[in-house]
Amino acid sequence: MSERDVRYWIGFNKVSGIGAARLQALLDYFGDIRTAWRAPAHDLRQAGLDRRSLNNLLKARDKLDLDAQLGRLAKAGAHVLTWDDSDYPPNLRQVFNAPPVLYVRGRIETRDEWAVAIVGTRRASVYGKEATRMMASGLALAGVTIVSGMARGIDTVAHRTCLDAGGRTIAVLGCGVDVVYPHENARLVTEIVERGAVVSEYALGTRPEASNFPPRNRIISGLALGTVVAEAGMSSGARITADFAAEQGRDVFAVPGNIFNRGSQGTNQLIQQGAKLVCNVTDILEELNLTMVSEQAQVRAVIPENKTEAILLDRLSAEPVHVDELRRAVQLPIAQVSSTLALMELKGMVRQVGGMNYVMARESGIDYIIE
Repeated sequence: MSERDVRYWIGFNKVSGIGAARLQALLDYFGDIRTAWRAPAHDLRQAGLDRRSLNNLLKARDKLDLDAQLGRLAKAGAHVLTWDDSDYPPNLRQVFNAPPVLYVRGRIETRDEWAVAIVGTRRASVYGKEATRMMASGLALAGVTIVSGMARGIDTVAHRTCLDAGGRTIAVLGCGVDVVYPHENARLVTEIVERGAVVSEYALGTRPEASNFPPRNRIISGLALGTVVAEAGMSSGARITADFAAEQGRDVFAVPGNIFNRGSQGTNQLIQQGAKLVCNVTDILEELNLTMVSEQAQVRAVIPENKTEAILLDRLSAEPVHVDELRRAVQLPIAQVSSTLALMELKGMVRQVGGMNYVMARESGIDYIIE
């Protein structure tokens, strides 16, 4: 996407009252972001903007220096990813109300599709911290990216442990990516930027207001294939993240805790409500089909998707299909079908469920679109 177009995405992101739904309506009506930004008031009303949102947009167009916004972005060492970008995180793209603009310091990579969120209380106990270290280090060593929210307590332990294990981690902020919060995590932020990414939907300079944090939790869960709640009370923000994960169709895991500990009441209740009880890292890796992440990443990096994969994916679902049935359906040589399925399994696209029967690996949370 050109720098010329980026400025308009940033502009809309700073307009109060124009979120994902209204912006999508404008894009549908005008066809592109630049035309929507420059449209006259009458056309904007025709596109469905209410009076308040329209007034906010007109004021923003008069006051905002979009070139200065781009300069500020460069000065902060940040860039933006938008709905129009091919490298917008695919896991996040799938969720309802995905942010139109994602500010990024650092780099989001293809391998970050294999991500698990670890969240929990700010008032972490020794038990909660140790459970988080066990989960984060094990996942990192397995090649899984750790997503969390940079808050004190469990979040900070998850990020730090992941880095110490040599893994990648993504921090989702409730403020601008140029604002360090909490302040004691300044060094941690620097390390994450070097070996992962710090992201936010909030414009540069946005302060960490309390109202910003619940919405950002949908991004934490949206970036991940599943969310692990390591320790949480009944009203913890981690519970909100777990709720978002469930709404997004992602797996929710919870570490059981002492029934007499208020900090474990939230996780224990999640388990009662159907969250998967976690005792070790293997529980997560197996449930999310992440036991071969490193191998999958290596294969995907050197072997591109092709038309044969697309044809086979079109014939696969959650119901097992035998390789011979697939061969007959796609009318390709059995050797070609078998070898392609083997590579697709390494990539995490399909799974063999016994007896040469295959299913699409939808548990991975990744939709493969092959052009």
